[in-house]
Amino acid sequence: MPGILQGKVAVVTGSGQGIGRAIALALGGAGAKVVTNNRKPGSTEYVHLSEKQLKKLSPERMAWLRKLKQETTGDAETTAAQIRAIGGEAIACFADISNFKAAAGLIQKAVDNYGKIDILVNVAGTFGFGKIWEMSEELWDHVVNVKPKGYFNTIRHAAPYMMKQKWGRIMNCTSLSWAGDGLTHAEYAAANAGAVGLTRAVASELWPYGITCNAFSPFAATRASYELEAYIEAVGDEGNPFLTKAKLQHSMTPNPDDLAPFTVYLASDEAAGISGSVFSIGGPTVGIFTDPDIKYSITKFNGRWTVDELRQQVPRTLLASYKPRVTK
Repeated sequence: MPGILQGKVAVVTGSGQGIGRAIALALGGAGAKVVTNNRKPGSTEYVHLSEKQLKKLSPERMAWLRKLKQETTGDAETTAAQIRAIGGEAIACFADISNFKAAAGLIQKAVDNYGKIDILVNVAGTFGFGKIWEMSEELWDHVVNVKPKGYFNTIRHAAPYMMKQKWGRIMNCTSLSWAGDGLTHAEYAAANAGAVGLTRAVASELWPYGITCNAFSPFAATRASYELEAYIEAVGDEGNPFLTKAKLQHSMTPNPDDLAPFTVYLASDEAAGISGSVFSIGGPTVGIFTDPDIKYSITKFNGRWTVDELRQQVPRTLLASYKPRVTK
């Protein structure tokens, strides 16, 4: 709905391309003044594909990859220019949100230029692949320093302004990987689980101030998904990051623009009563995840459990219908 966010000011991290760009454009189209963001000017090169792996692709597949790369290129300034082109207001801010001071500068740019900040959408993220027994410290830090640390950084600096005005909308991007299923990248699962935990905690803390905080798990085709498909072709079955081949169907997914309407809705006045939730968005479907509540429990009322008692009772009661949560 055009104008539903008229007068609001939004910051969207990771909005140079893909999902972040789609959300920034939608917020701007709905009337918000937008500060777009990514780490530095210019589009990034291939994140996961090495020169050696690129050479393994056929000429046809290499041409396909180059075409998609060109179509999805961009940075914070090109996104801001697109918002201005449709009649909105937007400025770009190049900043690495994993840096506490840089994140402060990003939020301050919104306040300095537009007088306030009402909406914060954290989309920035990165990932890599590696079995847990082979993963480097550098890969772990590279991923979790953006999400959830970078998300903490931006929320930390935006919250005081939102608290003062008694209004705010915070949205954090997570992933289906937060459940720990399907891929050999534990660092990415941990990062996205952290984003969910951060979202729920922030929602409780800021609720008394009229501020909501929700997370969304997007399902959309981006440069990362195109590159992932090429990566799988290059490394073959032995290096396939998916634990099951059935997961390969997720590498090509709906348009990022499909995600935008729901994020606009969550940013509006009408979503004042929605907080602490995790949503799945992709194509024409929007879903909400169940809360992590205790499913079953057993209690001993006359003293401490003994190991022998637990050996008898746990299989019969607590875990009577239990199956291990592992990908086979």
